[in-house]
Amino acid sequence: MDFQIDYQHYIDVVDGWIVDQPKTVLLAFLLLSAGFSVGLGQSGTSSGTSQFTEDVAAYQAFEEVNDNFERVAFEEDTGTTQLIQSGTNVLSKPELLRMLKAQQRLQANPELSVVQTTSVARAVARAIDPSATTLTEEIDAVEQATPTEIDRAVQVAVEQNPAIRSSLSEDFNARSASASATIGIVTHSLTAEVSDSAGTGGESPLTDIQQHAQFIVGSVGGDIRVFGSGILSEEFASVIGDSLALVVPAAVVLILFFLVFAYRDPIDLLIGVVSLAMAVLWTFGFMGLAGIAFSQMLIAVPPLLLAVGIDFGIHAINRYREERTQGFGIHDSMRTATDQLLVAFTIVTGTTVIGFAANASSDLGPIRDFGIVAAVGIVFTFFIFGIFLPAAKVYLDSLREQVGFPEFGSEPLGAEDTVLGKVLPVGIHIARIAPKAFLVLLVVSTAWMGYYGSGVESRFTQDSFLPPEDNPEYLELFPQQLQPRDYTVTETTNFLEDNFQTGEEDVTTVYVKGSLTDGGTLESIWRAGNNPPDSFVVDDGHARETSIITVIQSYAERDPEFAALVARNDRDANGIPDDNLKQIYDELLDSPARGQALNYITDDYTSARVEYAVESDASQADVTEDTRAVAGRYRVEATATGNVVILKAVSDVIAQSAFISLVLALGGSAVFLIIIYTLLEGRPSLGVVNLVPIIVTVAAIAATMRYLDIPFNVMTGTILSIGIGLGIDYSAHLVHRFAEEYDEDTDVFVALTESVRGTGGALTGSMLTTVTGIGVLVIAITPILGQFGLLTGLSILYSYVASLVVLPPALVIWARFVHGENAETAGTASGPDGAGGAA
Repeated sequence: MDFQIDYQHYIDVVDGWIVDQPKTVLLAFLLLSAGFSVGLGQSGTSSGTSQFTEDVAAYQAFEEVNDNFERVAFEEDTGTTQLIQSGTNVLSKPELLRMLKAQQRLQANPELSVVQTTSVARAVARAIDPSATTLTEEIDAVEQATPTEIDRAVQVAVEQNPAIRSSLSEDFNARSASASATIGIVTHSLTAEVSDSAGTGGESPLTDIQQHAQFIVGSVGGDIRVFGSGILSEEFASVIGDSLALVVPAAVVLILFFLVFAYRDPIDLLIGVVSLAMAVLWTFGFMGLAGIAFSQMLIAVPPLLLAVGIDFGIHAINRYREERTQGFGIHDSMRTATDQLLVAFTIVTGTTVIGFAANASSDLGPIRDFGIVAAVGIVFTFFIFGIFLPAAKVYLDSLREQVGFPEFGSEPLGAEDTVLGKVLPVGIHIARIAPKAFLVLLVVSTAWMGYYGSGVESRFTQDSFLPPEDNPEYLELFPQQLQPRDYTVTETTNFLEDNFQTGEEDVTTVYVKGSLTDGGTLESIWRAGNNPPDSFVVDDGHARETSIITVIQSYAERDPEFAALVARNDRDANGIPDDNLKQIYDELLDSPARGQALNYITDDYTSARVEYAVESDASQADVTEDTRAVAGRYRVEATATGNVVILKAVSDVIAQSAFISLVLALGGSAVFLIIIYTLLEGRPSLGVVNLVPIIVTVAAIAATMRYLDIPFNVMTGTILSIGIGLGIDYSAHLVHRFAEEYDEDTDVFVALTESVRGTGGALTGSMLTTVTGIGVLVIAITPILGQFGLLTGLSILYSYVASLVVLPPALVIWARFVHGENAETAGTASGPDGAGGAA
């Protein structure tokens, strides 16, 4: 049955617009550009890791946990700032005074709304003078103490409150009372008024507060750095602008350089650049009109559009020049060019859209947005380069003839007498010598690369979004205006990880549900922390935890009456009550410790939160597995959750998304290609051949990722489907040109030579331009963008090489399969796929 359709009528209609009414086409596209420009700048930006966690089930569960508790130190209307102090000995008298004075000056500033400060320095001061309750009194106590008294006070403070040990660096020596670093905490009240005024410097209401705190803390001298979510948020936001400021100019310079090489004519260069700018404008305008926020992931969209747009533009101009060099006129040459290229562009657009849109299947919102925006942008690129660019070429070439403006480089790339023309047929030489042996070797090597690449890890960490600790030296080659600022976050996080066993954020959470008034419930919760797993911080054989139990113990130390109540109901005298738990909870919630208690237990006594400190260098997988193991020890229902568990869940979703998008992209592209070649050429098996170099490319990319230790993250997790979307671009052009050249009366090698020389030159120009244009992402400030740029550039390079080396032998085998062993001499087709040959 012949499923081939007559599509020429539709091509002729579009040809009529392009060739006969170019001015009308140009006006229509300019009006559309004006319409899309309305959406520019309306979408806002999003940055950081939180944008990826919102749609994850683990995050939603964590939100439900938080909603059940009244937060104190970390509730929505409060925020904390860390004062990270380092020096030869931060427990010496001068350094203790610096920390105390820094906290005093912060507290004295009404704009910072400080409600509480804690530090080892305050604990030491109170050990010297137990009557000291204010920072002023504590400063006086330290100033009047001798070095010996201070050393003794340090030892007493740690003995009385072991929890402050976590605020000291790992090199703390109790005997000499010395440590090289410590962390002080400042808690701010964020009322509605403060939140409004504090949010101007970044998306976090703490941004302005912490930037102001940096100035104040700097006045006390020493080495105390201010750190917190406000500074982190501000640097997350700034890194997007700095990355664009670096990438865009560099990409423009490189792209223009290679476009000059590809076009070699100022008029053609102008048309190509205007078309590229229009594609980006339409896409960003669509984002604004659709309300899609610009995120770090979407930085990759313009380079991807440039990759496809450059390819389309060079192919259109190159094919047109082939006809012009044979003596045909402007209109006839463009009709012939668009007759072929509109079909090829349709094939490329369809497969590329499938490749990009496959990412819309992700459970992560930013990846879905990326897939949608990229797919829509490719459709825009198809119309601009398939209709606008040819119409502009016809109009300007006609005008050029009228005014006598000279032509410059008009020869097509890859002509037979050029160096490039001699190199391009390398795959044809292989096809002549041993196509079957080559393909057998190819199958084996591709299978090995796929197996090796299947070991690529999936990771999702905050570090992937942060700039490097020190800016690379090559950035000094850029003009001062383009050089990025000096970022501090990575240096600070590395310092915390290197010097502290655990940090404020290094916690994991177990959410407990069930009756908490039953006798022995608190004992069972405490026992779950005995002999903790390796990733947990251990204090005397027990996990370092914060829970309703530690709140009870802490308040009992301050209130003798409450301590007596606990003791009466503590059968084994271990400080954990066993009986009358409801009475103990009632007394606790009627005390000044109510706010702290409600941070770890609900007021109906049916839910609780237990937080465990974890090692700062523990992996997400280990912490998640260990938290689930500890939760399994609970006698009541317990669920592992918390930030680390959430990040691990995101990492798992990324790996799942990468696999699903790969399957959808590969399967969808295969179905599309088989259908399109059936409808357009009557040769469905050409769609299968078209996929051969893409499978090789995907396997090579996966193997490269593992070899370079580049994990699947929120950006590189899309690379396999993107590799399919962009890679098919190269093979589709060559296969479609071959389908046009090859029939039953044509030698297969003649058809291949015409196809490779006619299309290979344009492919080469496109490859050079897009590899450098996209590869320039490696200079972006964030590692995640650099990895994406490197892998995308490599996927294009691999696709180009595979199309020129792998496709010719595959097409020869295809021709022999569908036409018989003598296909290279003459075809004998008598059906959709050739005589005696089924698709």
